[in-house]
Amino acid sequence: MERILAIQMKRIGDLVLTAPALRRLREARPGAEITLLTMGAAGQLAPAIPWIDRHLNYRYRHPNLAVWSSVVGDRYDTVLDFNGSDRSVFLTWLSRSAVRATYEKRARGFWRERVYTDLSGAKLRAFHTIDHLGALLDAIGIPPASSSSPGPATPSLAIPGPVRERVDGLLAERGIDGRFALIHPGTAKAEKYWRPERWAEVIRECGTGPRQLPCVLTGGTDAHERRHLEAILQALESMPAVRTPVMLAGKTDLLETAAIVSRATCALGVDTAAMHLAAAFGVPQVVLFGPTNPYHWRPRQENCRVVLSGHPGVLADADYRQRIEERPMDGIESAQVIAALGTLPD
Repeated sequence: MERILAIQMKRIGDLVLTAPALRRLREARPGAEITLLTMGAAGQLAPAIPWIDRHLNYRYRHPNLAVWSSVVGDRYDTVLDFNGSDRSVFLTWLSRSAVRATYEKRARGFWRERVYTDLSGAKLRAFHTIDHLGALLDAIGIPPASSSSPGPATPSLAIPGPVRERVDGLLAERGIDGRFALIHPGTAKAEKYWRPERWAEVIRECGTGPRQLPCVLTGGTDAHERRHLEAILQALESMPAVRTPVMLAGKTDLLETAAIVSRATCALGVDTAAMHLAAAFGVPQVVLFGPTNPYHWRPRQENCRVVLSGHPGVLADADYRQRIEERPMDGIESAQVIAALGTLPD
């Protein structure tokens, strides 16, 4: 039996965007055993990726004996290093696999260039990230996805039944038994935060505007993110007749958060992993971009509306550019986001 090791040890969003490549790999190698190697919190999402057989998770400041044992002893035939970090290069070298692939940019240097047998010349600046990740499969001769999956590759995930049931109960306990708007204002990078008072205006519109949707706030436990969410709630207190959002930030793990996202009627947030999760479940969404370029990082689905700082309205297909300058989030007005929300399907 062919054994394939796929290494994706970056952030949660990167893992979600790797899902189309894993699906394509499974389609091309239906009889292979595909093992996914992740790192840190991103590994919690592995049960929602149906294209893999095994999962290994590298944890910070742990011995990681299962990872080392598998890489050295399981005799993988192919290693796909989507990562290119020092750690993933070393793991690839240890595998001694017959096929070891990464990107040309990641294989530069006296030692690195001796680790890999196959290289992709795809440059990230020329591609959406999903296509860039898929280009690594091109490098080892994996055929394109079949015609049964028309159009650009889009992430696809599946929440395990017990997790879905648990989240349904959690939402019901907090009075959410039907439609709701998911708001995910947090992010790992401080420069991508939007003003709390503008988020409050958008939340008010969700609840009192034409959609009449209660709002659910999700997020992590980071201190900066907690303060940001508290500031949003404080801004809402000064607004009359606004239903207080259901606060689930810090109360669910990653897989449960993904299940909440999958249940949403619509999702709003900045460029972060939660918005890629929304795309994976086909949830209509509005996503705010400033410092990052939506050409490379926008969620890829039909019902995604991208609002870019300094650009009026919603981006059209012709508006995306491979290179743009970094833009402050303050350049996005709440009226732009509310208008974009109004274009989403019910």
